[in-house]
Amino acid sequence: MSNRNKAGLVAITLMMLAAPAAHADAAKDVLIAGRALTFLENGPSGRAVLGVVFDPSKPASVAEKNAVMAAIGGGMNAGAVTLTGKAIEAGDVGGASGVAALYVTKGVNVGAAAKSKKLITIGSDAGCVSSGACMMAVSGDPKVEIVVSRSGAAAVGAVFKAAFRMMIREV
Repeated sequence: MSNRNKAGLVAITLMMLAAPAAHADAAKDVLIAGRALTFLENGPSGRAVLGVVFDPSKPASVAEKNAVMAAIGGGMNAGAVTLTGKAIEAGDVGGASGVAALYVTKGVNVGAAAKSKKLITIGSDAGCVSSGACMMAVSGDPKVEIVVSRSGAAAVGAVFKAAFRMMIREV
């Protein structure tokens, strides 16, 4: 096998290995997140800004931010709320204003800064809940799954309606 063919084989193999790490379906996850917000007692309705938190030094975080912002576009209807997106660098969360919640991209942890501002944090990886990086994790692939941290919700004063609590997994 020539060096050129070997290089091509290595490139294809790396792309195949990286594919599962790519964000599955940002549109589904954001829609689930938006609908979850409507189950909050005194939750947002009408137009609400979802801050999309990313770390510019992490390519996967930037890629997920781009996918989420593209999915939201000019506005995404999610039940009683229409989400608009606002990209926020992780280091700027302490100064974030005018957002209903934060969507935290993979590998970013703004738990303490978000808690101090009483902001709900949502991620697409259940690991973010167990690590304290986010209060809620949502996933639409392969099936809808929502995981909520009881202590995280209490820390930001988030109270969910009873109907919602029956559909989620609390940790």
